[in-house]
Amino acid sequence: MTVDVLDPANKKIVILGGGTAGWMAANLLQHHLAEHGYSITLLESPDIGIVGVGEGSTPHLKNFFHTLGIAESDWMPACHATFKNGISFKGWSSEAGYEQYFHPFPCAADKQTAASFLHNCMAKRHGHEVDAHPNHYFLSAYLAAQGLSPKSRGQQKLSTNYAYHFDSVLLGQYLAKLAINKGVKHIQGRCDSALNHPNGEIKCLVTDSGQQLEAEVFIDCSGFRSVLLQQHLNAQFCSYQNVLFNDAAVAIPSAATQHPSSQTVSQAMHAGWAWDIPLTSRVGNGYVYSSQFISRDQAEQELRIKLGMQDSNVDARHLKMKIGRVQQHWLKNCLAVGLSQGFIEPLEATALHLVQHTIESFVSAFIAGGLTQQHQGQFNQRINARFDGIRDYIVCHYKVNSRQDSQYWLANQHNTSISDSLRHILECWDKGADITAEINRQQIAEYYPAISWHCLLAGYGKFEPSTGLFQSDKQQAEFAKIQRFIQRCAEEFLPHQQALRK
Repeated sequence: MTVDVLDPANKKIVILGGGTAGWMAANLLQHHLAEHGYSITLLESPDIGIVGVGEGSTPHLKNFFHTLGIAESDWMPACHATFKNGISFKGWSSEAGYEQYFHPFPCAADKQTAASFLHNCMAKRHGHEVDAHPNHYFLSAYLAAQGLSPKSRGQQKLSTNYAYHFDSVLLGQYLAKLAINKGVKHIQGRCDSALNHPNGEIKCLVTDSGQQLEAEVFIDCSGFRSVLLQQHLNAQFCSYQNVLFNDAAVAIPSAATQHPSSQTVSQAMHAGWAWDIPLTSRVGNGYVYSSQFISRDQAEQELRIKLGMQDSNVDARHLKMKIGRVQQHWLKNCLAVGLSQGFIEPLEATALHLVQHTIESFVSAFIAGGLTQQHQGQFNQRINARFDGIRDYIVCHYKVNSRQDSQYWLANQHNTSISDSLRHILECWDKGADITAEINRQQIAEYYPAISWHCLLAGYGKFEPSTGLFQSDKQQAEFAKIQRFIQRCAEEFLPHQQALRK
């Protein structure tokens, strides 16, 4: 959009909606675009609550705070945060020996062990009796099992790749204070309507007090309602419901444990899965489920039984989820961020990653295009590809499950609506071919690298029946060597509680 230099909206960005997504966007836009002369205003209604249950992250959140120059010792205590070595999946597979597996965030130390894991995955797929369980090959899996943090205590300063658990409401509040202190203007009020320019782009937001907020660019962080992008600009929505059945969740907090775990736990349930997220102040518990297979009340009861809280008076919070993404995340002069642009599901804690990636990619495209919409088309293609790539990895968790105890799990196994990308990967795995080469051929490693796909598929015990071949002495010695190496590395890391105190 070409704006006359006298236009009062020139060099202004208005964000609709607060919460974690809105305030993360405000901070990143202020950080990257203030030097280009842009001022940032965020309009937030005090009457609209936030979803507030996405309380885990990927390691990308470290980069977000590093970019803003915020230390862990500052934000983590304020948000009751803990460290996250990875995710433990329990009960997703019924294969003997594979009822549980840990999904690590691969790190530098794993370069000493990952090659053996990949080798044994290939050997086991060809029927050889070798150990190919991912829990035995990655440092972060051992740290989580031993209650250790990803923070080194020694002079060697070994480092791992890690993420966080946090109270999302407190994180939103923390980011709000940070942004306001750095110059973001905060207006409390409701957006009653939006007015357009003759070319169809948004001219201004009209608040419930009659104030008109003009801007060059509008950021829609209004949640599932997607007030600007989907309601006002009629952006097309692409549903993922045919491959991701979960569309609801129920959350019930419980008391904090004395020694919070350094991992997220995902426990398979009758019609979905339950999360267990340890914070310093409480434990976040919830059940993500499909309303096609279980009712709201049944889901709450199943979660309460799991938690031993059948007679508890702690209220349950129920949520509905709109699963999918928009076709154009950046349409005309409006960018949707967070739930307003789409949602996959919380299984791999990718929600904040997608918020962060969307804003950073927008800033790069906006600046590269001379602060115009020149690269809007390429931007939308990249964001759609990332959403679809993450979707396929999450769908794979459901597709390859081996449970036989409910129609929900059987329906996921028999679902034929998976993408061609995922179908090719699974066919490649089942044939004993090189799935690393297939992932590289598809150019999808930036979403989930080959090592993550190996951990998922091997973690489920998805192998052909053994031919009864014996394991060689060399493989035995290699495995023992790997265990000693991981244990020696783990000696360098602080217990989780001690790391939190520091």
